[in-house]
Amino acid sequence: MDPNPKTTRVTRILRWAARGLSLVSIGFLLLFFFGEADFSQPLQLTPQEWVLVAFFPIGVVAGMVLGWWREGAGSLVSLAALLAFFIADLMFTGTFPGGPFFLLFTLPGFLFGTVWLLEKPESI
Repeated sequence: MDPNPKTTRVTRILRWAARGLSLVSIGFLLLFFFGEADFSQPLQLTPQEWVLVAFFPIGVVAGMVLGWWREGAGSLVSLAALLAFFIADLMFTGTFPGGPFFLLFTLPGFLFGTVWLLEKPESI
């Protein structure tokens, strides 16, 4: 029996969807990195690029990993990193990143947040 009576089949499905999609997202991001990386030379990024990389993908991935144990905290880290990435990119380039792909890669963070909201106690 589940210790939290508010946990339903839907929240279990959403939790496992978030976990599975987090593995898919992290896997694709690693493929992008390792597929394009030239390990014979050190990674040469500008300070602005390092800031962007710290938020996306590193911050987003850290939130997804945390979400496996603490859905609310993991969601907060992933979504805050995505928002910081968008703000930093807007400051550096004057435009938002194109396409829905950044949001798509962060979908597990949204799902972890949904699970947390569905399961949080009524008193909070």
